[in-house]
Amino acid sequence: MASLSGPTNPFPPTINRRHGKAHTREEPLPEHASALALPQKGTTRIDTAKLKEREMRERKEEVNRKIASRKAISIILRREATKAVIEKKRGPNNSKKLLPRTVLEALHERITALRWESALKVFELLREQLWYRPNSGIYIKLIVMLGKCKQPEKAHSLFLVMIDEGCAVNREVYTALLSAYSRSGLLDKAFFLLEQMKSTPNCCPDVFTYSILIKSCLQVHAFDKVQSLLYDMESQGIKPNTITYNTLIDAYGKAKRFTEMESSLLEMLRKRECEPDVWTMNSTLRAFGSSGQIETMEKCYEKFQSAGIQPSIKTFNILLDSYGKAGNYEKMGAVMEYMQKYHFSWTLVTYNVVIDAFGRAGDLKQMEFLFRLMQSERIKPNCVTLCSLVRAYGQAGKVEKIGGVLRYIENSDVTLDTVFFNCVVDAYGMMGCFAEMKGVLEMMERKGCKPDKITYRTMSKAYSIGGMTSHVKEMRGVLASFEKTSPDKHSNF
Repeated sequence: MASLSGPTNPFPPTINRRHGKAHTREEPLPEHASALALPQKGTTRIDTAKLKEREMRERKEEVNRKIASRKAISIILRREATKAVIEKKRGPNNSKKLLPRTVLEALHERITALRWESALKVFELLREQLWYRPNSGIYIKLIVMLGKCKQPEKAHSLFLVMIDEGCAVNREVYTALLSAYSRSGLLDKAFFLLEQMKSTPNCCPDVFTYSILIKSCLQVHAFDKVQSLLYDMESQGIKPNTITYNTLIDAYGKAKRFTEMESSLLEMLRKRECEPDVWTMNSTLRAFGSSGQIETMEKCYEKFQSAGIQPSIKTFNILLDSYGKAGNYEKMGAVMEYMQKYHFSWTLVTYNVVIDAFGRAGDLKQMEFLFRLMQSERIKPNCVTLCSLVRAYGQAGKVEKIGGVLRYIENSDVTLDTVFFNCVVDAYGMMGCFAEMKGVLEMMERKGCKPDKITYRTMSKAYSIGGMTSHVKEMRGVLASFEKTSPDKHSNF
């Protein structure tokens, strides 16, 4: 880090505002930072003319949304009609005479949506067409999709079909299959494929191939394999690029391996062809900020700024989260004021971070205000948002408020997960609401979420604190049977 130098002010007064997500409206944000000890400059009165202008603008936006909604419905209906045509025309006489555009659009839609089973069915239909000619590009897209869906064996089967059809096998195809194996944690097969690429003409691995494999190794904390890959790259004359170094910095930072992280950053800075970017800055700030090293995080921010790297909305979200979790609400307020001054629009992540910070601080009034504000801004809350609300209400002993959150989700289309319900179980357990805590299990069943070990351990802990010995034994029995049917999958995440 010593090679970077810069000013001491972590929030410089000027900034190159060339962000695609800049705030286009001139209205100031509400006083988000009031409970964070942020000094306010006073509020301005909105006269009648401005109020009418705002109402007209909101009405116009509502009309535009309705028009966009009707267009979206029209597109969906056309797509559904296309699907119906494909299914209807499947048969001995018509299945081989479909229009290319009809089948290819249906295939592209399913690949994009990662609907791998449906995509493979459409692909089989595609291969039946009289006009079909094998195309390696389609195979690559399908193999990449199967990799993302953790279907490496099906990806390999498709790879073999591709060879049988006479398609040219190149580096891109091998890289797609290698990615499919590595995404599913099948590193031995991925490494075998890497060696196979080296001995196959026109298929030698490149920096992209190595970067994919390095990322997969880092995700399972196979750091020794990462070093061997880096040595292998060097012996092959392949130079790491910015993406490679960003991957290393981010993974080492998340693993709290700061020595390796800083070493990777310094090595990156020594190479002229690998300039750090905003991703480099964000990974570094997140690593130090999440571990509570606020002063180091601020120094890094200064140095990246002096190197000409401009912050993004993600940068500010990282700063807000770090200051919030450290309880440094004054600096958190300063970041929000900076964002307001330079018109950075708040995202879902921004709201989640600030809502969580107010909840941790026990300021339920501001937390609820922000929750209402994000809805008025048409930013849809997610499980993270709801977990923050439930956690704050649990710490404050507000049983009825948690009930309000549960009523809200009944009338919304928020996708819930086991983590959310575990948060509710923990909140009820903290307050000694054992009947409500047990009722969460029934709610999980209705929502299609299965309890995990954390669910039962949380309940066992709550019963133990409440002196309910028989219930503790019952939970231990459930945990024992649960561990037999669902053994731990060793993961380093």
